[in-house]
Amino acid sequence: MLASGSKGNSTLVSSSRTRILVDAGLSCRELLKRMQMADEDPAAIDALLITHEHQDHVQGVAVLARKLGVPVYFTKATHRAWMRWMMPQKRITYAAWLAQRQQDLAQQQAAVLPANESAACAENACECSQEDTKAEDPCRLPGVEYFAAGSGFQIGDIAITPFTIPHDAADPVGFVFEADGVRMAIATDLGYMPPNVKMALRNCDVLMLESNHDLEMLRDGPYPWSVKQRVMSRVGHLSNEAVSDFLEKNYDGNASYVVLAHLSECNNLPELARVTAERALRDRMSLLANKLILAEQDAPLESICL
Repeated sequence: MLASGSKGNSTLVSSSRTRILVDAGLSCRELLKRMQMADEDPAAIDALLITHEHQDHVQGVAVLARKLGVPVYFTKATHRAWMRWMMPQKRITYAAWLAQRQQDLAQQQAAVLPANESAACAENACECSQEDTKAEDPCRLPGVEYFAAGSGFQIGDIAITPFTIPHDAADPVGFVFEADGVRMAIATDLGYMPPNVKMALRNCDVLMLESNHDLEMLRDGPYPWSVKQRVMSRVGHLSNEAVSDFLEKNYDGNASYVVLAHLSECNNLPELARVTAERALRDRMSLLANKLILAEQDAPLESICL
């Protein structure tokens, strides 16, 4: 995991032949730096896979995908929402629009080619203009692939099953990955644990779960009340207590590693998250099973190899 938290999220999932970057919530520069810190080769990445369109999951998607020349996998609704986020609509008055229109027309008239210039020059100018427009498109990607929640697909030798999660985004998903006899699940940014998520998280060797906030810290914290309500809602984020409840009552106990992710810097403490999860796991923790790891915002985790 390269980063996890409200400032940016990104996780590298790999098999013996395929590497997939799940989310790119940091700048391209920072993501490349984190990969170097984790001793991972960016050129080996085969695809980017996006959970949802919030900034802390997509900040570096376009620049990184273009730099690496790899496709980006979205749901259709998430792709549309990402494009709207990249190119927000601006509201202007009619007078401002008219002034801008007149300025554009004046620039176009000033740029008209003299009649005696050759057609070849005109064609070249047109091609250059098209290339400039293409280069300026912030949503341009080397390739876009769509998937749908509930329908499995394959990237290289990694089988992927996306599942719907309850979060305030266009079409948010979690993922189950299977390759080389290993099964891993990622479930972050969800307000509660519905039955389909509990089912998806069964029989995993590595389980990455959100443990976003401590309820008391959130209630007493600096966020506006409207934001606190959103975070605590059924389309918000999982609290330490909600994760503990799942681990105690619904978790099958089969994972070798349980990774707590997306911890809030304002409304949580790593030790609070750890103690709450450890209390739920109790006797299940051992040298061979249910090793508890906390993901960090500012540094990549050491690779988990099975």
